[in-house]
Amino acid sequence: MHDNERSPLDSPEPDGRSRREVLRTAGAAGAGLGFVALGSSSPAQAAASEASGSGAAEAGTAAAPARQGDTMIGVPFERRSTVRVGIVGLGNRGGSMIDLFLAMQGVQVVALCDPVKEKTAKAAAKVTAAGQPAPAGYVKGDHDFENLCKRGDIDFVYVATPWDWHFEMAKTAMLNGKHVGVECPIALQLDQLWELVNLSERTRRHCMQLENCCYGRNEMRVLRMAHAGKFGELLHGAGAYNHDLRGLMFDPDYYEGPWRRLWHTRLRGDLYPNHGFGPVANYMDVNRGDRVTHISSFGTPSLGLAEYRAANMPKGDPSWKESYIESDRTISLVQTAKGRVIRLEHDVSTPHPYSRINQLGGTKGVFEDYPERIYIEPDHTDDAWGDFAKYADWDHWLWKEHANPPGGHGGMDYIMVFRLMQTMRLGLVPDFDVYDAATWTSPVPLSHLSIKAKGAPQQIPDFTRGGWRKARGGVNSEKPSET
Repeated sequence: MHDNERSPLDSPEPDGRSRREVLRTAGAAGAGLGFVALGSSSPAQAAASEASGSGAAEAGTAAAPARQGDTMIGVPFERRSTVRVGIVGLGNRGGSMIDLFLAMQGVQVVALCDPVKEKTAKAAAKVTAAGQPAPAGYVKGDHDFENLCKRGDIDFVYVATPWDWHFEMAKTAMLNGKHVGVECPIALQLDQLWELVNLSERTRRHCMQLENCCYGRNEMRVLRMAHAGKFGELLHGAGAYNHDLRGLMFDPDYYEGPWRRLWHTRLRGDLYPNHGFGPVANYMDVNRGDRVTHISSFGTPSLGLAEYRAANMPKGDPSWKESYIESDRTISLVQTAKGRVIRLEHDVSTPHPYSRINQLGGTKGVFEDYPERIYIEPDHTDDAWGDFAKYADWDHWLWKEHANPPGGHGGMDYIMVFRLMQTMRLGLVPDFDVYDAATWTSPVPLSHLSIKAKGAPQQIPDFTRGGWRKARGGVNSEKPSET
């Protein structure tokens, strides 16, 4: 779930400073990132907006911007016998995910891009070893991905680079007629999320947040059970990214440059909400019959990274010039139009066993992960947790068909890539779309604003512009015919 690509913000400016340093100096606490113009709205304004169905964003903006094209809800891919893929970013994430694309029938890796030539060469060797023609390589600087996107023989661009580049690369891919899938988060500003929505609608290209946690075995099992009513009427859920990354963020070899750690000098909110938010949003049919309306966030002091630096980094290390403002733990409460509540947490700066929480509760019971456990009526009584393994019959067809999938993160990466490539080959509607991408990522800027406003609710835009009211399919799919 991490990438270690070199960031363009490390390239030098004429005065010798890196672009990253210029941004950080001009944009302390988010000001230089375009957040100052985004105000906070009162609960009354949020309620009035929801009642009117206007889809208004946070205060300081009016209703949702006018459409530039028809909705992408329910729009299928074009059917094709072979999906031709271009990969941008070949660090930790991209360098491993290429193995999964090469494992798929009907998929050809046509082009590769990374400014580190050795990484591109290593990935190209994997392509030829898999019996495919040698891919084109794009290694001439930070913007060579633009040339990859201009190729006429690519159907899908996969982006696994530092966060700083995600928006620009997704935008470039769509403007060149390519469907695009991006690692988390898809963008970092609210106006960028709207621009991706508008571009997807205007270009008729799908733009997807490749949220692998939506394809975890437990997540997909809970999803099917929730949709079958096993939890009764859904009331609340929770998701998180609680993962101690201190050692990795200060490791000069793991991330190529300090790009991920430097985001802790810019924002105070939830930098990585997607892994927890996406699965719970699926359980609750967010954008498919319900929608999230506003978010209130609270953050602890920022102490963890500074303490780790003091204990582990020599005084001459460049990290000593950094001032961390990112809350060690961010806790957000998200409300939906149906009154449900979703709790999100983010903590990568303090000691903590890995957890995405992955909780769902309703009128008939509750599921909690890490460790997995369940309590639903009438199966369980006496306030004693039940064994979730006994519900294996509820596994999604993808996990029944691929019981022991290869690849990282317990096989969810493989399941995600398999399903995405399947929908492209067969000309199906993707399991999630640009509206999901924008919704799942919106807590990044909005939690920052809410924390600055001492927890004041921030409206979450209706990126679907009213399309959420209609029930539709998603990750809980039926197995398609391959003919």
